[in-house]
Amino acid sequence: MSRRRRSVMSDELKNELAKDLGFYETVQQEGWGGIKAKDAGNMVKRAIQLAEQAAARKS
Repeated sequence: MSRRRRSVMSDELKNELAKDLGFYETVQQEGWGGIKAKDAGNMVKRAIQLAEQAAARKS
């Protein structure tokens, strides 16, 4: 029996990051499975940067 992974990032955040990083059109046409591993990694890196910036502002 397979489990579906629960997404840590909201769909809104993922879409915004994809737009910022320039591969949103691929997501629209092929879904998230159509993006390159490098793009997914860059998206995670950017999300971490944004989280760190938000945490620094709260400190």
